[in-house]
Amino acid sequence: MPQALEQADGRWAWVVLLASLVAQALTVSFPSCIGVFFTDLQRDFQATNRPLCSILIRQFGCRVTMMLGGLLSSLGMVASAFSASLSQFFFTAGFITGLGMCFSFQSSITVLGLYFVHRRPLANALASIGISVGVTLWPLLARYLLETLGWRGAFLIFGGIVLHCCVCGAILRPVATSVVPEPKEDAPLPTKTPTRSCLATCVSTIQYHLAFDILRHNMGFRIYIVGVAWMTLGLSVPHIFLVPYAMHHGMDEYWAAMLISVIGFCNIFLRPVAGLLAGRKSLAAYRMYLFAMATLANGLTNLLCTVSADFSVLLSYCLVYSLSMCGIGILVFQVLMDIVPMDRFPNALGLMTVLSGVFSLISPPLAGLLLDTTNNFNYIFYASSFLLISASLFMGGGFYASDKKKLKQNGQVKVEDPVSEITPMQQGLTSEDKASSQEATVP
Repeated sequence: MPQALEQADGRWAWVVLLASLVAQALTVSFPSCIGVFFTDLQRDFQATNRPLCSILIRQFGCRVTMMLGGLLSSLGMVASAFSASLSQFFFTAGFITGLGMCFSFQSSITVLGLYFVHRRPLANALASIGISVGVTLWPLLARYLLETLGWRGAFLIFGGIVLHCCVCGAILRPVATSVVPEPKEDAPLPTKTPTRSCLATCVSTIQYHLAFDILRHNMGFRIYIVGVAWMTLGLSVPHIFLVPYAMHHGMDEYWAAMLISVIGFCNIFLRPVAGLLAGRKSLAAYRMYLFAMATLANGLTNLLCTVSADFSVLLSYCLVYSLSMCGIGILVFQVLMDIVPMDRFPNALGLMTVLSGVFSLISPPLAGLLLDTTNNFNYIFYASSFLLISASLFMGGGFYASDKKKLKQNGQVKVEDPVSEITPMQQGLTSEDKASSQEATVP
């Protein structure tokens, strides 16, 4: 018996929203607690300082992809507890767990775009509260588990927690889309087409699922991809190094971990308000510029950490930082939905996830290398500010240039429209009739 499809903007959409909120709390916000384990991992290992998902979503749907992501995340967490070297820990907790969290997170974002049409910005904002809840609770839980069970025991517990993504995935029922099927016509006679090689087919498939065709023809998407990837290189650094920075200057471990929780707690209340504002029709045309401004504010805010490591200064930094992170978290996916068609959103999100994942993967080692070279945390925050500010200026200027180009093209089309309307009428006239008609139009 075929399963009934859920309707967009229906009652079950709010249940899916809750599942998306929990999934984002379990996945995206987890890196916020890595700084809690920074010192212990250094001591134990004597260390110095997402395209596949879009294919799975299109082939198997968001439900299967999210459940698979939960299994991979749990497997990576449990395996990381038995790591004997930093390279093993990097592979299990970094690659396997990161791949699983990518599956679950991207599914949670894609399914919101399918279930919500009229309230999509608000739905994205409410679901992103899960990130804020996770940022608030993950560091506190990590601190408690580290003190009671050690970091290996903590990652075993984490493996059981992220397994709840499978429960969230089971809630994602198939939803009916608004696409109207085209009427079937008589099939034309088969024509002889040249057979394509296996390599050409593979290249074409990869180009489609990684949205390379959109990348070639959509200037706004190119600007967005480059800007977000460059932004990601500096965005994750404060979450990882804020706690070690505070502890390096003598702050108690508990209060240092509390700083990250303050950022998440503030975002719980800020994101719904920001979602309501971003959903206003009067601001729809300016969302991309608001996103660039939020990125700029985030980069400027990081400079506060270089002023002093006193708790009051860092607390003020966290409060101001929350505002800019709220804007980035609300708009980063909504802007992508505005730029590309919704039916290609999983592919575009896959390309963005791949590039962001690569840059976020190399960002902490580069920041650690900078710390080892200079032995000064301030240079990390300087570098983060430079990357974020330059990314915001690039996106803001690029979006403005793209809008000006579109307006210029639309103006040329409007001017050429009357000519295109007259030309078909004159196709059946003789040369004498055309000449007489041109003389009649001359005053």
